[in-house]
Amino acid sequence: MRSKAAVLRASYRMNDSDTAGCVSAAPEAPETPAARRPGRPTGGAGGAEQRTRLIEAALALFARQGILDTSLAAIAREAGVTPAMVHYYFKTRDQLIDVLIDERFVPVRAAMGGIFEDHPDDPVAALTLLTERFVEVGERYPWFAPLWVREVISEGGLLRQRMHERYGQSNQVTAHAAIARWQREGRLNAALEPTLLFHSLLGLTLLPLATSRVWRNDPVRRELGAREIARHAVALITQGVGPARDAGGAQD
Repeated sequence: MRSKAAVLRASYRMNDSDTAGCVSAAPEAPETPAARRPGRPTGGAGGAEQRTRLIEAALALFARQGILDTSLAAIAREAGVTPAMVHYYFKTRDQLIDVLIDERFVPVRAAMGGIFEDHPDDPVAALTLLTERFVEVGERYPWFAPLWVREVISEGGLLRQRMHERYGQSNQVTAHAAIARWQREGRLNAALEPTLLFHSLLGLTLLPLATSRVWRNDPVRRELGAREIARHAVALITQGVGPARDAGGAQD
């Protein structure tokens, strides 16, 4: 006759094999999650938001003080995160610059493309639309105008060098060719210099937007905004500084 202990052991073995997975089975202890490294993002939607936050902080600092004077540590402080967080997404500042070009400047460039192709026989419409588009972009992205002035059109601008290395000057070549053709066809003032017209439009739009903070306290100009800048620029490129003309071409 088996002992009471042997009977109990046999009963336990039967229960293990016959009732596996039943509700009455004891639940397994939850697995302890691995400890996260300091500054490491959680991934998913939160990780995407962190990455976007870092990009926006970098753009703000680059526009305010320049790329060369902005370190990854400064970007971390601006975004309110640890340096480890920045290094997780961007190993170097050069990698960050490439991301800014691909994800911020290329879409802006694409938004300005196609204007000359869409208006092949109307230079006034094309140049007016391009001028208005410059102002729209500058108003939508506050970092765009000061960053463009500091890092693209200024001597030694790091962003201009990197963009040229990656994308060349195909857009400028296309624009210059269209302007020269319009001049040959008598549709555009022949005295204009094709290679300077693009820079003139930038100067009429992005420069006032980039320096608008300087004259915020100016009682004469503090009320001027993007709409006034666009209107002024369009008036200059379409009518110049001569007397205004009515629809029939007569002077006022």
